[in-house]
Amino acid sequence: MFDFVKKSLLTGVGMALRSKREIEELAGEFAQTSKMSREEAEEFLNQCRDRYDRARSDLDTQIESAVEKIMTKLDLPTRSDVDALNKRMDELSRKLEDKE
Repeated sequence: MFDFVKKSLLTGVGMALRSKREIEELAGEFAQTSKMSREEAEEFLNQCRDRYDRARSDLDTQIESAVEKIMTKLDLPTRSDVDALNKRMDELSRKLEDKE
């Protein structure tokens, strides 16, 4: 039963949406109520932190991917496209000034 609850907390939906402080508080409360040893509680808290970091990173990656897909579908120029166009316009302006 303890392992089930522990795994549920570690893999709970929305883990990445909670703050790191909230996760640490939940893990601390759970460790106290389940009467874990100090070492078990520290290991559990570290597992929660690691899982949080991975979940947050995965969420960031998914958001970036979704934004890229939207930008592609909208056929909007990227920052590098705009920068390249600005550079080309600067070069053309210089050439025109040199000819005058």
